[in-house]
Amino acid sequence: INLMSGIINGCTNFMLTAMDRDGKSYDEALSQASELGYAEADPTLDVGGFDARSKLKILMRLAYGIDVEEDEISCRGITELTKIDFGYAKTLGGTIKLLGVAEKNDAGEVSAFVSPCYVTNDDPLSSVNGATNAIEVISDNLVSSIYIGQGAGRYPTANSCINDIVALAKGDTTPLPFNPKSSETKFVNNYESVFFLRLSYRDQVGITRQVGDICEKHGVSIHSILQNPIAKSQESAFAIVTEKVEYAAIVRVMADIEALNWCKGKPFYMPVLREDWQS
Repeated sequence: INLMSGIINGCTNFMLTAMDRDGKSYDEALSQASELGYAEADPTLDVGGFDARSKLKILMRLAYGIDVEEDEISCRGITELTKIDFGYAKTLGGTIKLLGVAEKNDAGEVSAFVSPCYVTNDDPLSSVNGATNAIEVISDNLVSSIYIGQGAGRYPTANSCINDIVALAKGDTTPLPFNPKSSETKFVNNYESVFFLRLSYRDQVGITRQVGDICEKHGVSIHSILQNPIAKSQESAFAIVTEKVEYAAIVRVMADIEALNWCKGKPFYMPVLREDWQS
């Protein structure tokens, strides 16, 4: 298995669908998810990405035979997403999904993260909406295979619980599903991707020049700069799409930009799922 990428939390996928398709705000989407029973009374584990990270840890053990401490896996939830981000995603021809991603490179190193991601409209994961979960597995033998099913709600949860109770009552046993632990496969807490950046600003001269200087300083090449029409001054923002770069470099860029006096709030960033996102 070379790559696993998937929607592995039903609550957040329901919310992102509502924000994208129905134009709801984050708070409106969360309220609706709570009313339908998709969100817990304290939704932190869902919206913070932590539930998805726990599942990704298990998937990595299944696929690669490695145990990784959850805190070592980069994890970002959906709390920073706004309607502005979905507007730019539509301009680029796609949408935003919270994904868990794990990838093994030719050197036998595995990287992983949980984060909102930009996905194009022709990507198989872009059409997975509501509380549905889906995982794409890219492997040497099957190339690409996708596994899909309901990921939240009373009936899917109850079905899983009853199945487990019945299996325990019957004394069913199954072979250990995990691959043997691998001493050759190593986890690296870094990954490479194209990135989408959204920067909110107070208008002044020289903003794009300063951003360009910071990107150059950290070896980040800019692919394009976008700015949709601004209806309200408090929503002043522009977006940048980078070339493929290390995650660690983006973190340094974001820290330097946030320190500038024109930067309003914390800059937002997310990976672009596919390297060939433009094709």
